[in-house]
Amino acid sequence: GAAAGVGGGLVQTGGSLRLSCAASGLTFDDYYIGWFRQAPGKDREGVACLGDSDRDTYYVDSVKGRFTISSDNAKNEVYLQMNDLKSEDTAVYYCAADQNDLTAVGCYYAGLDFWGKGTLVTVSS
Repeated sequence: GAAAGVGGGLVQTGGSLRLSCAASGLTFDDYYIGWFRQAPGKDREGVACLGDSDRDTYYVDSVKGRFTISSDNAKNEVYLQMNDLKSEDTAVYYCAADQNDLTAVGCYYAGLDFWGKGTLVTVSS
């Protein structure tokens, strides 16, 4: 299977973006999904992960109250709504899927089954 994230771009501080990730050859509903990011010179980190329902979520502290992860199983897509963007949100964002509940492991990025192609988000001050 393969997946690709889209929706990144250049946005000013305080702005919003919605990232989408569409999969081919795999069904997101069969996996646990998450969004991850990697800023220049920094390690990859888990941003938001979705558990068994839309109410079962994990967010890294720095994005709580600003980002929302969701999915549309009919479209086989996952989304990351990002509001009130800050310069420190600048990174390449990736969607990923795993057979293990990512919310149970703090949205940890290592060893996941599938990674989508990243999309660059740049927040300018």
